[in-house]
Amino acid sequence: MASFDIVSKVDLQTLDNAVNVAKKEIDNRFDFKGTHVILELNKKDMAINIEVDSDMKLNQLTDVLLTKAMRQGLEANCFDFTKEPNPSGKYIRKTVPVKNGLEKDMAKKIVKVIKDSGLKVQAAIMDDTIRVTGKKIDDLQDVIKLCNGAGLDVPLQYQNMKA
Repeated sequence: MASFDIVSKVDLQTLDNAVNVAKKEIDNRFDFKGTHVILELNKKDMAINIEVDSDMKLNQLTDVLLTKAMRQGLEANCFDFTKEPNPSGKYIRKTVPVKNGLEKDMAKKIVKVIKDSGLKVQAAIMDDTIRVTGKKIDDLQDVIKLCNGAGLDVPLQYQNMKA
C-alpha cells in the first residue's frame, strides 16, 4: 500500500528569515525614514507584531512582508490578515497570526473532499496530519492535484510518500 501525509506546517526559521529580510527592506526604504515602525516575530505564539504610524504604512508593511515571505518559499495564505488593527494613541498595532498545523475542521473538510472525489484511497486524520493510503501511486498523485485545486484556505505540504 502506498501512502503519504498531508500537513500544514510553517518552518520557523524560514519565517524568521522572511521577517528579518522585510525589516532590512523597511530600514532602507525612503518612505519609511524617520517613522515609527516595529516588525517582530513572536516565536512562541507564532504571530507577527506590527506597529506603525498610519494605515498607509500598515498596508505597505504588510505588502513588503508578504513579498519577502513568498520569496522565502512561504505561501501567502499562511498569514491570517483578517484581524482588525487596533489604534492605540498615535500608533496602529496589528497582530498577524501564522497558521501552523491543520485544525480539526479543516482536516475534516479535506477528508470530505477526498472521499467525495470517488478515488480509491483512504484518508485518516492523525492529530494535525492526514494520512492518505491507496493501492496505486497514481491515485495518490490525483489526491495531491485534487487538494491543490480545491481552493482551501490553508497552505498544504505533502510528506512521507511511500510506494
